[in-house]
Amino acid sequence: MTAESDQAPVAAGSRAGVPDWLRRAATLNELWTFVILLALVVFFTIAAPGKFFTTYDITQIAVNAAIYLVLGVGMTFVIITAGIDLSIGSVLVLAAVAAGEYNIHHGGPASGWGTVALCVVIALAVGTAWGALQGVVVASGKVPPLIVTLGGLGAALGIAELATGGQDPAGAASTHLQNSLGFGKLLGIPWMVILAAVVTAIFGAVLAATRFGEHTLAIGSNPTAVRRAGIPVGRHLVKVYGLMGLLAGLGAVMWLASYGTTSIAGHSTDNLKVITAVVLGGTSLFGGRGSVLGTVIGVFIPAVLTTGLIVIGVQQYWQDVAVGVVLVVAVYVDQMRRKTRERA
Repeated sequence: MTAESDQAPVAAGSRAGVPDWLRRAATLNELWTFVILLALVVFFTIAAPGKFFTTYDITQIAVNAAIYLVLGVGMTFVIITAGIDLSIGSVLVLAAVAAGEYNIHHGGPASGWGTVALCVVIALAVGTAWGALQGVVVASGKVPPLIVTLGGLGAALGIAELATGGQDPAGAASTHLQNSLGFGKLLGIPWMVILAAVVTAIFGAVLAATRFGEHTLAIGSNPTAVRRAGIPVGRHLVKVYGLMGLLAGLGAVMWLASYGTTSIAGHSTDNLKVITAVVLGGTSLFGGRGSVLGTVIGVFIPAVLTTGLIVIGVQQYWQDVAVGVVLVVAVYVDQMRRKTRERA
């Protein structure tokens, strides 16, 4: 090896006087997403001194974001495979209705822990089954995920409305469930936030450090090469969409615990909010790239944005506009990054 070759890495590493670790950090999607989140916090704190980023605000933001974080974890896996799931809000409603109807006919608000446990199982089973069914259609029917899940959105909501007559049934949640998961705290931290954190940690590890996560990323990058390597792409997609359904079912349990009702008409924009959060977190809509850590940060950007706009007195309609604009900008930035990588 020549002296020139020995010196090359040094020159590259000190280019423009910027250390290697700093330049690597600057390319991390999570870092830039966190900078955006921090900028929003600083802006609203200055715009509404003493009114924003109080202990109460932080707790409420975390609780409000908990369900969307759980849904966002599942959506991260789906989008990494270059898929999409528009049905999550309707699947959540369907799972909540199934669990709620069982609770109504087995004690209502006064139902015991045994009924609560069965309601949880019902919600998780309904969500998983619906998600897996959509995965089967995507994998074997070769129907685009956008179309499959758009149809699933209407079908799941329709079934829920048929079962309830389009009305939210009374007594859908047990008092035990609400007093524990819904309103309970551990060391001052709401159980809703703790549950969301546990789900995030588990599936973050699954994506980053297991064969399942490795295959998920590989399918999004190059499904043809994955098939040639002998990995069953179709079966894996069924599992991924089943996971999304499972977490939608868990979201239904969390919703029942928080609000005590199914809120049939209250989840029409869940897909927009969750997809926005995932894309903001750096997961590419073209597949093959993403992280659960990025999704965590991405979930809190719309949550902070919405809370901050409320604090400074902006009308609710403008809040929806802001979230929509943020989604479009995030997709545009992702597309520019993709083109840049292809040119490189």
